[in-house]
Amino acid sequence: MHNGTKSEKRSRGRPRGYDSEQALRDARDAFWHGGYSGTSLDALSDATGMNRPSLYGAFGDKHALYLNTLDQYIELGRQGMEAALAGDRPLAKALQSVYDAALAMYLPPGEAPRGCFLIGTALVESRSDGEVRDKLLGGLTTYDRAFERRLERAKAEGELSAASDPAMLAKIASAILHSIALRSRAGDLSDSLRATAEAGIALICGTRDELPADPQPRGRRKTKS
Repeated sequence: MHNGTKSEKRSRGRPRGYDSEQALRDARDAFWHGGYSGTSLDALSDATGMNRPSLYGAFGDKHALYLNTLDQYIELGRQGMEAALAGDRPLAKALQSVYDAALAMYLPPGEAPRGCFLIGTALVESRSDGEVRDKLLGGLTTYDRAFERRLERAKAEGELSAASDPAMLAKIASAILHSIALRSRAGDLSDSLRATAEAGIALICGTRDELPADPQPRGRRKTKS
């Protein structure tokens, strides 16, 4: 999964060496914090260090900018997932690396829990915005396919039963990802979320007798944003 840390604020304008990918990350962070409807053009201008004419010239209006941030998030997420699922590690460890990376992003140290940018913002807008709904479905499908490719390999190599259905197991793997995203935003503790992921992995891999015990809560619950 990709790094979701915030970047330092820059003065407004379109400075020499302007980086469109960084500007999209900055805009994404603003939308992530306030949601699409709750994020003003002034907030986007402050986050990116670009004045309104520069934002319009680079990305179009607020809606077009938001769609671009969704595209970037989905693509970076796909790249991160495929990197985590690649290699010769056992399937269980590969899946756990995806969930661990996701949790690190959903629960940034020293900040309020923020969950998944795609689910947390696009789900709200998708009811009335067909373009956002298409982005949301496309993103979910992209993540399904990343899991499915690794599960197909696991089946071919004998890690999964010959009767297993990689496409269906991929949707289960994605469902675990979406669940920890939502529960992290709600304030569930990281130990509990990781145990949920481990239990899901055990079900996918057919090792249900090895499910982890329910962890004891540690530390204070994070404050909701």
